[in-house]
Amino acid sequence: MQLITIQRILGLLLMVFSTTLLPPVGVALIYRDGAIAPFLEAFGLVLLAGLLIWWPARRNKRELRLRDGFLIVVLFWVVLGLVGALPLYLSPQPAIGLTDSVFESMSGLTTTGATVLTGIDYLPHSILFYRQQLQWMGGMGIIVLAVAVLPMLGIGGMQLYRAETPGPMKDNKLTPRIAETAKALWYIYLSLTIACALAYWLAGMSGFDAIAHSFSTVAIGGFSTHDLSMGYFQSELIEMIAVVFMLLSGVNFALHFTVWRSLSPMPYVRDSEVRTYLTILLITALITITYLYVTKTFGSWSEVLHHGLFQVVSIGTTTGFTTAEYYNWPGFLPVLLLFVSFIGACAGSTGGGMKVIRFLLLLKQGVREITKLVHPNAQVPVKINGKPLPDAVINSVWGFFATYVGVFAVMMLILMATGMDQVTAFSAVAACINNLGPGLGDVGYHYGDISDTAKWVLCAAMLLGRLEIFSLLVLFSPVFWRR
Repeated sequence: MQLITIQRILGLLLMVFSTTLLPPVGVALIYRDGAIAPFLEAFGLVLLAGLLIWWPARRNKRELRLRDGFLIVVLFWVVLGLVGALPLYLSPQPAIGLTDSVFESMSGLTTTGATVLTGIDYLPHSILFYRQQLQWMGGMGIIVLAVAVLPMLGIGGMQLYRAETPGPMKDNKLTPRIAETAKALWYIYLSLTIACALAYWLAGMSGFDAIAHSFSTVAIGGFSTHDLSMGYFQSELIEMIAVVFMLLSGVNFALHFTVWRSLSPMPYVRDSEVRTYLTILLITALITITYLYVTKTFGSWSEVLHHGLFQVVSIGTTTGFTTAEYYNWPGFLPVLLLFVSFIGACAGSTGGGMKVIRFLLLLKQGVREITKLVHPNAQVPVKINGKPLPDAVINSVWGFFATYVGVFAVMMLILMATGMDQVTAFSAVAACINNLGPGLGDVGYHYGDISDTAKWVLCAAMLLGRLEIFSLLVLFSPVFWRR
């Protein structure tokens, strides 16, 4: 383990992150909301901390190893979640303590969208912008930017890319050089954000709301500048724009790059994961809309259609925007939507959940096992996009699934031990480990009323979900620390 190299990189990344505390200062000046001081104080503290960490190790230029990459990624997300809480903690509005500040910061950076805040409409514009910016950076900005910059500093970035990028097939690079890969992903991410902001603005949002909501839409985050989330705007057009960009952001960004490079939509059509992703959402939407119509939950067919479609895409992609109190919908619908979030979006997207590719592989493996019961000697390969996958990939997916279930159960039991009821505990862990946000029961509207212990447990769940469990749990394995 090259601790000096890790120290140098962590210091550099903290100094880079400190600059992201300056845009909210500009917003505070524009809107004269009086919230400049918390951001300037936080900027100074984070910059100084980064400088103090970097300076003693500044001359170390060794290449990173894979294990170093895992440790840096975990350290960076933990430290970022803590220092990202500084402006929220230092600001007199919202007046929240350390635990709530860290929870809100971690929720933003992991693109979970769970919030402890109420009265969001009355917060300073700079605080609102900062929350949205946290999600946008967490979606892809920070790591991709760091991976693009690190090679120029004489530090290889592939180890960071492999350690942070989600999905079981993440070793496939888009371009020969990791810096070019990072830049390609960054340009796609930025282009989608700009297009989304323009679409929102043309549909009637204010410029501030359009930019803010484009950040959380493309990041699949779910934070809003209003308590009523997307329901505040009461616009079917805005909701349908959100549906389009949530769907796009839930697709593998490598696939977006391939489509852009080939100038053909056929890669979408041929991709097994995308077809499964859209099929799951379509079937869930049909069930939801039909049940809402039969139970007369809304007054008109138009309301049933747009609320049903919006909530299915929002929950299914793990964005977490709301236009209605879906957690109060009749029958099995709230649980159905929560279950769909377990599948989540595609690998290589900004979405959460276990990822569609893993669900597809588990399904295909299940079918293979049934086939082998009938034909024990048959060789039945598991194929994705027409290509057979090695058993090592399938075994890793089963390992991930087993670990996911185990971690989920432990966290749910801990929450119940704090006095939380079963529905709230189950949905809170599901919403946080899937990076979804809104849950059921007492956490349907916000997380402000649960205990501090529960909030710290859920912060860990968010981090596990963002780093896809193994990237974090590997640090607790004795073999990781052996030479």
